[in-house]
Amino acid sequence: MLFTSYEFLGFLLVVFVMYYLLPGRAQWSFLLIASYAFYFMADPRYLIFIMITTASTFLASKSISDHKASFDVWFKEHKKEMEKEEKKAAKAKEHSLEKKIFLCCLLFNLGILAVTKYTNFTISNINSLLSAFGRADGLSFVNLVIPMGISFYTFQSMGYLIDVYNGKFEAQKNPLKFALFVSFFPQLVQGPISRYADLSQTLYEEHRFDWKTVSFGLERILWGFFKKLVIADRILVPVKAIIADTDAYSGFYVFAGAMFYALELYCDFTGGIDITIGVAETMGIKVTENFIRPYFSKNIKEYWNRWHITMGTWFTDYIFYPISASQFMMKLSKKSRARLGNNLGKRVPVYLSSFIVWFTTGIWHGASWNFIVWGLGNFVVIMISQELEPFYRWFHSKVNVAGTFGWRLFQVIRTVLIMSSLRMFDCYRDVPLTIKMFGSIFTDTHLWQFNPEAFVAMGLTIDDYIVVFVGLIVLVTVSLLQRSGSVREKIAATAGPVRFIIWYVLFMATLIFGAYGIGYSASQFIYNQF
Repeated sequence: MLFTSYEFLGFLLVVFVMYYLLPGRAQWSFLLIASYAFYFMADPRYLIFIMITTASTFLASKSISDHKASFDVWFKEHKKEMEKEEKKAAKAKEHSLEKKIFLCCLLFNLGILAVTKYTNFTISNINSLLSAFGRADGLSFVNLVIPMGISFYTFQSMGYLIDVYNGKFEAQKNPLKFALFVSFFPQLVQGPISRYADLSQTLYEEHRFDWKTVSFGLERILWGFFKKLVIADRILVPVKAIIADTDAYSGFYVFAGAMFYALELYCDFTGGIDITIGVAETMGIKVTENFIRPYFSKNIKEYWNRWHITMGTWFTDYIFYPISASQFMMKLSKKSRARLGNNLGKRVPVYLSSFIVWFTTGIWHGASWNFIVWGLGNFVVIMISQELEPFYRWFHSKVNVAGTFGWRLFQVIRTVLIMSSLRMFDCYRDVPLTIKMFGSIFTDTHLWQFNPEAFVAMGLTIDDYIVVFVGLIVLVTVSLLQRSGSVREKIAATAGPVRFIIWYVLFMATLIFGAYGIGYSASQFIYNQF
């Protein structure tokens, strides 16, 4: 069910009305029913998968939490009569039991994710190897169901499991409340990947109707619709045209397509997140922000601290830190320093951990080599940037430009260009073709290619491009205003007629200029595929 569909709007209206008509103590229970209904309407088979993940994670987490609690009680009662080695052995035995439960649940659920998403990718690579060795017959592909949002709810559930295992909080004792945490419908489609400690603070509370809260949520939803329908779905038309015909569109067109895609991806993904956060906000539930003006970043590392924040922090907290602090990495660090010297040796564990994180990030986005290369491309750029830091310090000691507007602007443009170049692997979905088309920017770009008629031939009129350009100006203006605080709060502080005009204009612009009707169709959100 698309966020931009009439079905979703009707579903949301029913949920909203029922939510506030019900007694406060029944609100979270109703949300669970609504969330499962939302998932069931997408495909009844999906419900089986999410219920298996929910049940297995709940039972494993509760078992770990119960074992921790009972062991703590037992240990306090008996520690005085135990020797040091006995205490150590008792703790090791308890930790071993908890670890077995933890690993079984972790591997089981990641196994479901791996089988559903990566079986055919694995078969494809095996067949390629067999073909390379002269084997004409290969393995047959399998027709597997890939549940909507499985990457999101699996990571969210496993993050919860890891936190319980590490003792950050006790496991939720109510299986239905935990089920709601996993399946909360606004974030099921494309995230964000919420942490239990954050989402649970407002998810189960009783919420009375508050006009400011509801209106702020509706405003956020409208802003998401504007970005998705007016900008993303419109600029998607020339993006598809450029990607589809690589013979006709090379050189300058490839560069234009990369810039268009950067805008389309941002408006599509952030538009969906705006709708998610807005829907939750209308019901008094706070969902974590997932973007903070990423295209204003001055380097790639900062960009990833601002883009898809919940995914980045998930990989950092649950993969990078555990791997980099593991015994294997400690031993590798020691050996590397001994053989390569302290300066170079200390980098090896960090870079290896980062390599694993970015490889995983790439394959999380999709079972395809283009996503893997995209992830490793980010790794390479970040590592090169870190290695060049001494040069940057030397440069700024000689050239006094740091902090100037011109230098900051250069850094922002550089970041956008680098990220747009890497995102070309997402566009063409073929590694050799992507490299070829990227190279054509430098070898096949001619001034005559820049003419309005060529861009109109891609499927949009001049008026459409004007709408996109105006929409871009609105985006940039809002982003600049956000640097000094919430734009909605600023609008709320204005006079009533001014507030009405602003939101009425945005509503009418979305209604009139939204990319739907003859020649258009509201497209699926990009991150729905994950």
